[in-house]
Amino acid sequence: MYQKFIITGDGVLKFGKVYQHRELLEWGETCPYGGGLWQYDKSRCAILLYGRSFAFGLPSFEHVNRIEWPQEVTAPCLLLYLPYWPSEARVEPVLMHLY
Repeated sequence: MYQKFIITGDGVLKFGKVYQHRELLEWGETCPYGGGLWQYDKSRCAILLYGRSFAFGLPSFEHVNRIEWPQEVTAPCLLLYLPYWPSEARVEPVLMHLY
């Protein structure tokens, strides 16, 4: 199982521990806005988002309007995108409009 995320057609950012990104979709849902991998960083109180979904492509965070937080996270935290993971030479905060 891998920590993966998707952005659904309704703009929901979903997190889960699955083998394939499509396992995060409910019946009738689509994933036109991509996905990737995630990791919870307790020291920064942040979720690190990186990579891409081979089935759905790179994430398009501008389409997110709701977040379904993973169980590990007890309160909303920062979401940071690492486009060149594992390098942290560039770290981009995302979804600031939802806080």
